[in-house]
Amino acid sequence: MPQHTRPRPICPDCDGFPTVAITTGQTTANGQRQTLTVTCRACHGTGHHTPARAAVPVRSGR
Repeated sequence: MPQHTRPRPICPDCDGFPTVAITTGQTTANGQRQTLTVTCRACHGTGHHTPARAAVPVRSGR
């Protein structure tokens, strides 16, 4: 029987599009546009994020 995995939450900073190509406005010697490839800083290029851990209540030792 197949195992079903839960969908991972999409990164709210990049909306699941972690890598983009940005044109610099210049062209190379052979006429192609120069681009920079940039990855999302929040998810490090995965497109997903891990939810924050729940806070654990601290017990007093009284």
